[in-house]
Amino acid sequence: MSDLSIHSDDHYMNQALKEAQKAFEDGEVPVGAVVVCQNRIIARAYNQVERLNDVTAHAEMLAITAAQNYLGSRYLDQCTLYVTLEPCTMCGGALYWSQIARVVYGAQDEKRGYRQSNPEIIHPQTEISGGLLAEESTMMLKSFFSRMRRNNS
Repeated sequence: MSDLSIHSDDHYMNQALKEAQKAFEDGEVPVGAVVVCQNRIIARAYNQVERLNDVTAHAEMLAITAAQNYLGSRYLDQCTLYVTLEPCTMCGGALYWSQIARVVYGAQDEKRGYRQSNPEIIHPQTEISGGLLAEESTMMLKSFFSRMRRNNS
């Protein structure tokens, strides 16, 4: 593998997908996130809402906190968040306050994504890219919810 591919958006989104798989295996909505700073992953997280009994324990929120702790700063203006699902409004607000430089997400969230409820919530200087490995993210989400429906019927 060349050095360039190690530092590619695809590589980092695949790392976020690995985090989403952990959530899937734990019975959590399979969303994963990584924060990258200077071509290095400084935070990894996945949804832990059920495990922590905390509605704010989204992958993005946990990754933001871990990255801020790692850097010793509340600002992530040199960082990129890779997340498998479009952030919700709550996570969008946290991303706004962190002043993150860039957000790359996989699948769109047509029901609860920030673009549906408040497209201006992301900081105006934050670069947004959506749709990276969206098919893989969507397939994992659909599989999870299909399994949940089977288990609840």
